[in-house]
Amino acid sequence: MGGDSSTAVSRRDFLGAAGGTVASSYASGKARARAQENQRVIDMTDSLVFDPDDATIAPGTTVVWENVGSIGHSVTAYEDEIPDEAEFFASGGFDGEQAARDAYPEGEVAGGETYQHTFEVEGTYGYFCIPHETAGMVAELTVSADAGGGGGDGGGGVPDIPNSARVLGIVTMAAMVSVVLLAYFFLKYGGNYGVE
Repeated sequence: MGGDSSTAVSRRDFLGAAGGTVASSYASGKARARAQENQRVIDMTDSLVFDPDDATIAPGTTVVWENVGSIGHSVTAYEDEIPDEAEFFASGGFDGEQAARDAYPEGEVAGGETYQHTFEVEGTYGYFCIPHETAGMVAELTVSADAGGGGGDGGGGVPDIPNSARVLGIVTMAAMVSVVLLAYFFLKYGGNYGVE
């Protein structure tokens, strides 16, 4: 009987630890998802486009331009195509459009890298990629309170969920299923294999 009680204790310990791991993973995932609620990701591709090239976000949203290809790009605002009260933005942190043009390739966003900017002022923002402007790599961003929270597209449909949040959700679910299966296995088969 002494063996059974030690087995029961070890099962309880295992289940307690497993439950703690699941709870911790869930809390961590929720915190990351909340941090990404006010983000919008725009891809820069080897096809020389911003994807999407026309997006609507709420004020306070941080746009993350991610170079998903191998060709270097830039993100540069057209000075005459942003609201008067808005802060100029350009990868490389330049103060103006001409300074960004003159300094390129400084401010280039290489493959796998990102550039981000938070938009507070409502209005329409035109921007482009310096080396690929003539190839048509231009885009427009609208900042509007009507877009609602979460940096969505304002279309009223399914919100845009960042790939990292999707991966985190899948990994978290896989971890929870694994813990439940392990708990079932240990509860059903006991773990007492006759080793003294």
